[in-house]
Amino acid sequence: MTVLLELNQIECRYHSQTVVKDLNLQVEKGALVGLLGPSGCGKTTALRAIAGFEPVYHGSIELRGETVSRPGYSLAPEKRKLSMVFQDYALFPHLNVIDNVCFGLHQLEKPDRRKRAHELLDMVGLDHKIKMFPHELSGGQQQRISLARALAPKPDVILMDEPFSSLDVERREELSVKVRDILKSMNITGIIVTHDQHEAFALSDLVGVMKEGQIVQWDTPYNLYHQPDNRFVADFIGQGKFLQGTLISNKQIETEVGIIKSNKILAYEIGSKVDVLLRPDDVINDPKGDIVGEIIQKAFKGAEILYTLLLPTGGTLLTLFPSHQNHEIGDRINIRIDAEHLVAFPV
Repeated sequence: MTVLLELNQIECRYHSQTVVKDLNLQVEKGALVGLLGPSGCGKTTALRAIAGFEPVYHGSIELRGETVSRPGYSLAPEKRKLSMVFQDYALFPHLNVIDNVCFGLHQLEKPDRRKRAHELLDMVGLDHKIKMFPHELSGGQQQRISLARALAPKPDVILMDEPFSSLDVERREELSVKVRDILKSMNITGIIVTHDQHEAFALSDLVGVMKEGQIVQWDTPYNLYHQPDNRFVADFIGQGKFLQGTLISNKQIETEVGIIKSNKILAYEIGSKVDVLLRPDDVINDPKGDIVGEIIQKAFKGAEILYTLLLPTGGTLLTLFPSHQNHEIGDRINIRIDAEHLVAFPV
């Protein structure tokens, strides 16, 4: 595959504060990737540096093999052949839908502009709204118009900054999948910045989890969830509880719920103390299970219910049951541990 975008140890600052440091990133043509992390981790600054809106104080950014940013030089944003989808849509309120999409197509003749706009509006399912104005549309519709406008100039890369954060959860997930399908069908490279892991996972082939201006793990969504490299990623991705344990062999940990077996060799010293991460899907409802937990919290999630269980030792675990298995606070249930992807970190 061809590397389209490359960040080489870039550093970005606001005044005297360094917000991105030694950031490395390679994005192949046609890939969809995410930068995921909490507020203030530097992900939006990195995206703005790629777009040309922020200077770099160290390192370089290369696009199509050409250096577009380095200390003291930055190629103008409009010359980078990138498009950006903003969190607040950034549509022109005085222009109707089709004129918003046509706005960046001045290089084309008017009939060709409108033809291109119609194609994209049909692709996002809004060709029947061409005469409406932004205030007459729902948030999800405005975001799709914003996407169509960004795609209109046929950019090499489309940058998305928290693009679905103002939408409700159901609409956000639905639109994430739709955007992914559209970008894949057009072979356009996409980079999304978000604090929402579900959004990043739905859209991205690869995701970089950021902390304090650096990527601490660059991996598939599956591996980020099941094989986090460090405690920060394990805490940030998904849900789960840590239990303290002792390594009694390179594949076994003794814990307050018994001996948990690992599917991989644990490269820690025998006898060392570790924290074992147990996800809700590692804790299985089993009437014959020899572990008993008391339900102290429950959260209804539609098809499933997330229960928090208090163990006799005082620790807690999370577990997911199908929603027709409706238990009450105070009920005691039997469980077993089935941690196919065992994750443990030294204490």
